[in-house]
Amino acid sequence: MTTVTRRNVLKSGTALMGGMAGILATGRAPAFAQGTTVHWLRWNDFVPASDQLLRKELLPAAEKALGIKINFETVNGNDLQPRITSAIQSGSGPDVIMLFNNHPQIYSESVIDLSDLTNSVSKAEGGYYDLCKSNTADGQKWIAQPWAIVGAMIAYRKSWFDEVGSPTFPDTWEKYREVGKKLKANGRPIGQTLGHTFGDAPTFSYPYMWSWGGTEIEKDGKTVNLNKKEVIESVKFMTAFWKEAHDEGGLAWDDTNNNRAFLSQTICATLNGASIYIESLRNPDKYITEKGAQLKTDIQHSPLPKGPAGQFAMHTFFSHVIPNYSKNQAGAKEFLKWIHTTANYEPWFVSQKGFATPPTREWEKHKLWDEDKVMAPFKVAGLLGQTPGYPLPSSGKKPAEVLTKYIITDMYAKAIQGGTAEDAVMWAQGELTKVYT
Repeated sequence: MTTVTRRNVLKSGTALMGGMAGILATGRAPAFAQGTTVHWLRWNDFVPASDQLLRKELLPAAEKALGIKINFETVNGNDLQPRITSAIQSGSGPDVIMLFNNHPQIYSESVIDLSDLTNSVSKAEGGYYDLCKSNTADGQKWIAQPWAIVGAMIAYRKSWFDEVGSPTFPDTWEKYREVGKKLKANGRPIGQTLGHTFGDAPTFSYPYMWSWGGTEIEKDGKTVNLNKKEVIESVKFMTAFWKEAHDEGGLAWDDTNNNRAFLSQTICATLNGASIYIESLRNPDKYITEKGAQLKTDIQHSPLPKGPAGQFAMHTFFSHVIPNYSKNQAGAKEFLKWIHTTANYEPWFVSQKGFATPPTREWEKHKLWDEDKVMAPFKVAGLLGQTPGYPLPSSGKKPAEVLTKYIITDMYAKAIQGGTAEDAVMWAQGELTKVYT
């Protein structure tokens, strides 16, 4: 056996490259990482088993492989954007930060270029879905590393819909409204948030608006033309639909309230990721229907209905950024490289049970998708979603600002709370104009 020396390791080209071959050959961590602590900030996962896996298995393995200490911190999803804003303003904070949807665009000048890493993952895994680039690329530069896509589908009670004469989920808003009226009359309303919360509110309000023919901006990227008949009609319809078929307390909900309402069986349907169904799988004897069956056997998933202009979707998108202020950029980047290696990312993906869909095409082939037909609609979530700023091909700073201010969601909420449709749309037109001009 050849003795491992600094000279022959350097000749082999494995040292200081961060590769596993170099680590194994030398028995030491890469030089850049020795003594490094990487602070990773992300949300409290709606699939708790995944956070447990990270804490107990994956992060200890990463620390051993890379020779770094990882400070793993989780917070409520709605707290992530305030945290990164504060960190950038102060010039100190976490080294790796999870962000939602197109939020990285807001901080493009304050985070490092990750193009080499994103291009490497894309090449190895069959390419990213278009929505990944739209959310995380600033021109030709990738400012965030795509992590996952949480498909937004309507979870609904199959037996309750059957009871009111809807054996399949309604495929138009008009049909959904009629079925919803019957269900609410039976004490089983639809549950939907129109609050300031990162996931379920925008993933409902944006596709709903698009399906009626409304967009926040025209294709030229300059013209705001929201105040038109199609959008006003969508607001009028939503106002009536809300009163007739929804739990009207949903205006104040965040992304957890609808999960609890569905699992306590006080609502018949809600737009959500698959976390409700996965929780029912995790505790099958805890969630029992009024007929004594396990709730998991009565949950199905469906895309949002179609409107006059077609059928649309927006899915919650996760990515990670490394802020410029980080003093541990090399270690942070190497950690992202490590966690995105297939052998390390796959256990996390499997623990999600389909709640989070990987950002590249290669994972569509994974055997997980063959194990549960109820999860089948989520397999190609990455193919079907549009991003804020649609129909623009890239969701830049201005669409990100619109999303952050909840302008589209608030347009519907204002009318539901008692304003006229015309006033709500005019208000949104004015707010959009402030952003785009």
